[in-house]
Amino acid sequence: MNSIIFKLKFVQYIIGCLALVMLLFTSCDTVIPDDIVKVGPLAVTATKSELLLKQKNSLTTTALNFNWTTGTNNGTGAAISYRLEVDKKGNNFSKAIGFEMGKGTYEKSFLVQELNDSLLSHWKFTPGIAAELEVRVVSSISTSPQTIETSPVINVSATPFQPVSTTLYLYGTASPKGTDLNNAVKLIPQTDPTVFVYQGALSAGNLKFTTTLGAEIPSYNLGADTTKIVSRTDAGQANNLFAIKSAGVYRIEISLLDLSASIVKINYPAYGEVYLAGTSAPNGIDFTKATKLTQSTTNPFIFTYQGVLKAGSFNFPVNTNADGKQDMFMRTDETHLYVHQGGTAGDDQWAIAKKGFYTITLNQMDNSISIYREKLYMVGSATTAGWTITNAIPMIENATDGCIFTYTGAMLAGEFKLPVNQNSDWAQDMYMYIDNTHMYRHIGGQADDKKWTIATAGNYVITANIETLAFSFVKQ
Repeated sequence: MNSIIFKLKFVQYIIGCLALVMLLFTSCDTVIPDDIVKVGPLAVTATKSELLLKQKNSLTTTALNFNWTTGTNNGTGAAISYRLEVDKKGNNFSKAIGFEMGKGTYEKSFLVQELNDSLLSHWKFTPGIAAELEVRVVSSISTSPQTIETSPVINVSATPFQPVSTTLYLYGTASPKGTDLNNAVKLIPQTDPTVFVYQGALSAGNLKFTTTLGAEIPSYNLGADTTKIVSRTDAGQANNLFAIKSAGVYRIEISLLDLSASIVKINYPAYGEVYLAGTSAPNGIDFTKATKLTQSTTNPFIFTYQGVLKAGSFNFPVNTNADGKQDMFMRTDETHLYVHQGGTAGDDQWAIAKKGFYTITLNQMDNSISIYREKLYMVGSATTAGWTITNAIPMIENATDGCIFTYTGAMLAGEFKLPVNQNSDWAQDMYMYIDNTHMYRHIGGQADDKKWTIATAGNYVITANIETLAFSFVKQ
């Protein structure tokens, strides 16, 4: 009996040992992909051994991939970390760029731009000439002491490109900033950073493009025709210019890689945003808080501000830059404006003599402006005008505050509301009833129609404040 128990315990012991061995061999937390060689010496390969780098789409295009085998920990079960090293051929990896890849990683990819930058800036290779590189992988095995394995070296040849400029400016007699190179107009780089766009006003005249603010060379000039540009790097080269035959708004697109140009006159305003700033403006003279005008959805040249203005002055910056050196629309006279070039002398502003609720309409098509201080009227069965809106009763504007209006006089039993003009189409904005002390601005054409009610005829004092939307009517 004792011998049977002993044999059973021995079998259990053997099973436990086998389970422990299996656990040791399956407990590694790194899962190796099926396409990785799991045994044998460390080795690295490249998807290409020769490549010609091109800047087109270089920020999104992969130049090449390196892949390596796992190598071996010689049966120790120790974890393995990897480091990819790339260096100029013949340096013996003394100036290598190293990439710590960690555990469980068996590949590394390089974008065209990334590889090109390293070739030019780190190793100082010459653009257009093949650069010879050496590549290896070094594995660190977490034994005690640590052991190292180095893969055989492979060779890769890569020809770098000379990147085109990351900036581009236009100047000339057609430019809104003229021929001052220090004040040239910057074109905006696109998703492809070798393509630049300007959309805005141009005068009749000529222009060309420079890569550096304040420097005429290097530049890009008119090429074989108006769809082509040519690089000019020496003052002795031809200095052909693009001609702009008539003033207007243009869209310019320049591709420095394709050496192509597109200059097209478009039916669109020079400035897609317009702001209001000044001592009379809602947020004062702080350009960063300037009030944005509303662009018309049917006519993109028309911009509108509607709201309260204080006594003071104002003009229209085209952005909210803090320095105040942006272009601005300024006063020619009460009904016309001009584009004041940022940074130049002059500060012609419109004056607001009296606080009030204003509607300002700015038109970039003909550089016209209208400034209207709102009035207020009464109409309805409670008024002597009835519902004939062309006879609506004018309310009296306060002597100092053009947002406050008063009516003093007879009212009938009935209803009334407050239109902002006497137009017969009834499409104007109106102030309507919330309660006997508050009102809201009804937008012309909308369906709501809430009115005040006079229960008892008599003489009343009715006061409306279109800034605070306060309302009162008091029977005398």
